[in-house]
Amino acid sequence: MAFPKQVRLVEMSPRDGLQNEPGPVIATDIKTGLIDRLADCGLSHIEAASFVSPKWVPQMGDAADVMAGITRKPGVRYSALTPNLKGFEGALAAGVNEVAVFGAASESFTRKNINCSIAESLERFAPVVEEARKHDIPVRGYVSTVLGCPYEGDIQPDQVATVAKALYDMGCYEISLGDTIGVGTPLKAKKMLEAVARHIPVGRLAAHFHDTYGQALANLYAVVEEGIAVIDSSVAGLGGCPYAKGASGNVATEDVLYLLNGLGIKTGVDLDKLVATGDWICGQLNRHNGSKVGQALGGQCE
Repeated sequence: MAFPKQVRLVEMSPRDGLQNEPGPVIATDIKTGLIDRLADCGLSHIEAASFVSPKWVPQMGDAADVMAGITRKPGVRYSALTPNLKGFEGALAAGVNEVAVFGAASESFTRKNINCSIAESLERFAPVVEEARKHDIPVRGYVSTVLGCPYEGDIQPDQVATVAKALYDMGCYEISLGDTIGVGTPLKAKKMLEAVARHIPVGRLAAHFHDTYGQALANLYAVVEEGIAVIDSSVAGLGGCPYAKGASGNVATEDVLYLLNGLGIKTGVDLDKLVATGDWICGQLNRHNGSKVGQALGGQCE
């Protein structure tokens, strides 16, 4: 299969990137500043917030204020994670363009993460998808632990395919396949994708790879070669997974963009502006810039 001519980058940093930041709750204006800067870079799909209980995810407690505070740019989709009906109602009131539900391919991870089985988690999502359909709001489905689980180790590709198909059949327009703990390698990624693609068109799939073992770019190259044209990433490599020991952040958007530029694949995203944005947010958070490209092209934060 040939490389796609164009790839849509889905920017995860405002939600998946910031939700696990340690220390005090990040100010709302920093979050809105990040989202507005990302839109100015040319990113057309930004996961801006998560409508979950602030008791469980304190960093996302101001989701409604974030959505109210951003400067909405025409043509940009601002999405939010909504694990249940209450979350969906909050997101709807805040005017999100899209919502997302978040499942896993591992029974153990699902139980540790949301205290129920995979089947029960899917049952919880059904009313969210149904309600979203009534309001013409697209729903994106996530499947985490697709290449490995901190509790079960290797995950069988067919198990990933089963969960992904359930979300797709439920009405999710796109399924994001997440290597949550970043243990995958290129051949594993290809085999997993092959299993899922038997049930869902590749054009309806996205790759969401973390970089714990430094394999994310290699894994992305492997699945883009198979036709994947949607990639989730996070500026400056922000993010992590609280349930996975040693799991580092998402693959850095700057690094993915540099790879895609080198392959001649269009994204519509400005690399220089993106590097500046990564540098800015690292300065705001007083943290190291996790992007190799960000460091090479001007990231000054340590």
